[in-house]
Amino acid sequence: MAPIKKECDYLVLGGGSGGLASARKASGMFGAKTIAVEVKRLGGTCVNVGCVPKKVTWYAASVAETIKDAKNYGFSVEQTAPFDWPTFTKKRADYVKKLNGIYEKNLKNDKVDWYHGLAQFIDPHTVKITLDDNTEIDIVAKNILIAVDTPGAELGYTSDGFFELATQPKKVAVVGAGYIAVEMAGMFHALGTETHLFIRHDTFLRTFDPMIQEKVTAEYERLGVHIHKSSSVTKVEDLGEGIKKVHYSGKNGEETLEVDSLLWAIGRSPELEKLNLQVTGVKQNEKGHIIVDGYQNTNVDHIFSLGDVCNQGFELTPVAIAAGRRLSERIFGGIKDARLVYENIPSVVFAHPTIGSIGMTEPAAREHYGDENIKVYQSNFTAMYYSMFEQEDKGPTSYKLVCAGKDEKVVGMHIMGLGSDEIMQGFGVAIKMGATKADFDRCVAIHPTSSEELVTMK
Repeated sequence: MAPIKKECDYLVLGGGSGGLASARKASGMFGAKTIAVEVKRLGGTCVNVGCVPKKVTWYAASVAETIKDAKNYGFSVEQTAPFDWPTFTKKRADYVKKLNGIYEKNLKNDKVDWYHGLAQFIDPHTVKITLDDNTEIDIVAKNILIAVDTPGAELGYTSDGFFELATQPKKVAVVGAGYIAVEMAGMFHALGTETHLFIRHDTFLRTFDPMIQEKVTAEYERLGVHIHKSSSVTKVEDLGEGIKKVHYSGKNGEETLEVDSLLWAIGRSPELEKLNLQVTGVKQNEKGHIIVDGYQNTNVDHIFSLGDVCNQGFELTPVAIAAGRRLSERIFGGIKDARLVYENIPSVVFAHPTIGSIGMTEPAAREHYGDENIKVYQSNFTAMYYSMFEQEDKGPTSYKLVCAGKDEKVVGMHIMGLGSDEIMQGFGVAIKMGATKADFDRCVAIHPTSSEELVTMK
């Protein structure tokens, strides 16, 4: 049977947040004939196996911590049964499924056609879509956006698999030192799983400011997460009955650990082979990411890319959404200079406690501006929430402002402690606008809060 032929102004490969934001804007606002293609579920990594189910799980972990903390405020709370993992995971899956439906409804509202199938380039302008029933559609597009997700070894699982666990592990090994590893390790531990975190250095989150690295690593150790520093997993054996033996080299030489669950969180590589990208001539870097400029342009005039699959280094859903919308404004809205400025982008880590960061780390700022032009303000304190706790149970809070030049422009802000995720959004606006230390000082403090420390630093 000959393939069905279709034409469009804009073909979006990937049904994640960034691709769909760009598709909806192109069609709904600018009237471009737009087609989107997704091989898995609408919403991509973030909605299905990323930010959304992760934050719901973090809330569950937070509730578990609150139950534990309740005695400090005079409550006698007894758990009559352990955490009900199956019930929780079903409710979480139902919520995600609901979001899939909302994404589909939004595409329909903005008149975006979409297909569930596998995409493969035939030539630089033509993409073959193989639907679930093996029907083939050849789409000729004037403009093409590559916004596919990047998937994650055989005896373990990636963060995708975490959300498919039918039962709660009793003892887990988490391998990695980035966002996902730290977040998952924190959630496992708070929900009662014996948690072992394997990292290659002495601290984790190594792209963050040294203050964050050191203090959060120390806090995880205080909470009881088993951190295997300077370690490298060398082999995993299946011992049967769900038990794995993890072989690793560390400070004490070669060692082993038996666990019933193993999570690989060591980063993902773009999976572009199935796209047959080579026929387009689009260039990739040594890690397989598509090379783009600040306007999401590849080296091929009509092909663009954004999100995790390209080389811009911000694997964050809101970044992909913002970039996708700006791209559609430029291609179809006539806004010639529309682009996302990849500078002062705030981010958070849903660790225990939460972390917020924007701008330069202190070492990066000193290298860029020179030591003599940098002034650092730092505050370490105990949040009021812990006022009723015994000393050994109190969690830390640490804030840092990195300021540059005579006007002390705030070029970096790094915070950890309760509520840091919510605090960062507002301060992110101020820093994006070019706030100085004097601007912070002029803002009247809200008392009693942790965030008042940010406007009263000396």
